[in-house]
Amino acid sequence: MKNVFQFFLDLIQVIVLGLSFFVIIYLVAFQPHQVKGSSMFPNFQDKNLLLTDKLSYRFGKPQRGDVIIFKAPAGEPCADIECEYIKRVIGLPGESIKVENSFVYINGQKLEEKYLPSDYQTMSGSFLKESVEQKVPEDEYLPLGDNRSHSRDGREFGTIPFQSIVGKAILRYWPLNALQIIKRVNYNL
Repeated sequence: MKNVFQFFLDLIQVIVLGLSFFVIIYLVAFQPHQVKGSSMFPNFQDKNLLLTDKLSYRFGKPQRGDVIIFKAPAGEPCADIECEYIKRVIGLPGESIKVENSFVYINGQKLEEKYLPSDYQTMSGSFLKESVEQKVPEDEYLPLGDNRSHSRDGREFGTIPFQSIVGKAILRYWPLNALQIIKRVNYNL
């Protein structure tokens, strides 16, 4: 009887240790997220599951092309329930950005976005108005969705502070046929 009791005690300790390790990893290093909606189509589909790296930005800053998850800005429809958005970093701190003739310009240079279909057009919004440059404040970023005609993003709500960024998407793991490491896009700038 003593051996059975010891076995169950050891089993409980292993389970508690394993769960503790999982919770620490979940809270500190990695977190799963689900894509909701079509704002990142065609590169990400509705209901794709992603793994988010929450540590990278403790040691470095977001770069243009990173796919990030961030807390919805104040005033957004779901900000009251603390929902999160997935978008791509386009504007970096200190840069001047404008939308003109369906293209994004950074510091006067047209941004080549080869990951977008050629028929996608970038329209202006209430923050990023047509042909009007906006400067990205220090320690803030301008996020845009890949599906420009169906994305509520920085063109509407503006820049987001670094503190609101949860992390960087590093892996799409569902559906299995779309399994891939998410790489940052390189630009012509």
